[in-house]
Parts: sequence; structure tokens; C-alpha cells
Amino acid sequence: MAQKTRQGLRIARHARVRKKVTGTAERPRLAVFRSLKHISAQIIDDANGRTLVAASSLEKDLKSTGNSEGAKAVGKALADRASSAGIKSVIFDRGGFRYQGRVASLAEGAREGGLEF
Repeated sequence: MAQKTRQGLRIARHARVRKKVTGTAERPRLAVFRSLKHISAQIIDDANGRTLVAASSLEKDLKSTGNSEGAKAVGKALADRASSAGIKSVIFDRGGFRYQGRVASLAEGAREGGLEF
């Protein structure tokens, strides 16, 4: 069982969600990770165990601090890279985080960029 720390509780929530949420080749999983300063997202094909597309606020062209505008920019960049890779629809995996703030901004940016979920 996970420890009763903030991170341990998040990991338990994520494991509970991952029982049902899996990405396929037709509809891969958009996984989000949020740290105190940065946010990153990947589009993963779980059937093959491969990351297809990734974007992070640590990249030079997306360099920003941990705010909603930076998360939205990461979402748009991820959607642009996904469209160039031929990915149109994904399954959203919030990673055990609440769907608010930066996580919601990233999802909004990805939707504005053309991803469907």
C-alpha cells in the first residue's frame, strides 16, 4: 500500500485510474506529469510500450515557470507534434492530479491545438 504522503496518495490515485485507462495504437494515452515548477506530457501507445510524442516546459522554446499560460503552451506544442505524427484523438490521463489549474490548462491547449478527447 502507498504511504500516506502527498506523493504516495497521488501514486495510489494514478494506479486506480490506470486500471481502466490504456492507450492503443488508434487512440493513445496522453499522460500528464506536474511538478512544482514544470509540467510535461507524453502521448503513449501502451500496446507497444512506446512514447510517440512528448512536450515539456523544460524545453528551450517552451521555457516557462509553473503557470497556466506555460501549461497551455505545452499543450498546444504537444498537439502540433501529435498532428504531424498523425495522431488525432487521445485518452486523457491526468496522472492522479486534480483536473484544475495547470493540468486543465494543458488539456485546454491540447484541445485548441486539434486533439480530441
